[in-house]
Amino acid sequence: MSIQTEIDDLWQRYEDDELSADTAGSETLATLDAFLVALEQGEERAAEPVGGSGPDGWTVNEWVKRGILLNFGLRETTAREYGGVRYYDVLPLRQTTDLGQRGTRNTPDGTTIRRGAYLGSDCIMMSPSFVNVGAHVDDGTLVDSCDTVGSCAQLGKNVKLGANTLIGGVLEPVEDAPVIIEDGVSLGAGCRVTSGFHVGENTVVGENTLLSPRIPVYDLVEEEVLYGHLPSDRRAFTRYVESSLGDHDLFEGGAYKPAVVALDIEEDTLDSTRREEALRE
Repeated sequence: MSIQTEIDDLWQRYEDDELSADTAGSETLATLDAFLVALEQGEERAAEPVGGSGPDGWTVNEWVKRGILLNFGLRETTAREYGGVRYYDVLPLRQTTDLGQRGTRNTPDGTTIRRGAYLGSDCIMMSPSFVNVGAHVDDGTLVDSCDTVGSCAQLGKNVKLGANTLIGGVLEPVEDAPVIIEDGVSLGAGCRVTSGFHVGENTVVGENTLLSPRIPVYDLVEEEVLYGHLPSDRRAFTRYVESSLGDHDLFEGGAYKPAVVALDIEEDTLDSTRREEALRE
């Protein structure tokens, strides 16, 4: 029986109120542990590329999200200790003994990796930073200081997250796509990517940019307005555009709302990101 079949069976019993944290036995917990190991080894993931470009080039594995939810619903909250810190949670933190074998490093102290998270080869996690359950961080990616990678977020190869960057998590609804950052993306310090937003490969995003499906992306390359997606090979940054509330009496001088402007990526922008990448090696 495959791990997917076992998770599907447990989910059905959980939904039918036939299974709870009080009744889950050792066999059930062993299945949940095996599922987390499969996530940590990169054998399973919450979303995966299926070909094509843009958000349509990805599919969501709903059963994986259900497996993560089962790990919360079928486990008791217990006292735990890690690195001399006592805390309470349903899951222990992820063991990191496998990271060094792949050239991945997490600097002390305060790099926190939750169970069920995958880190590829030659990744760097600077302290403090946090990677949540179900996240997939691919080879060569930098998670800088004060960064958070949310549950089920998918980060491609050689992604650079600037300091104090938030990659939001999308665990529920299970059918919704998580945040997806394609290969080669560079996010400046203080960026926020939320609510299943998709960033195309090799795009460079200016610092303090908010990427959310609720904020329009003005793509000046294709001359179109997009929501929830920033195309590949762009240079993007925040600008403010006139709001529909601009004529309101309370807003003297007009009212404005944030937007994202996307241009063709320039060679000097690529040069600066290459120089920064060289400093990380």
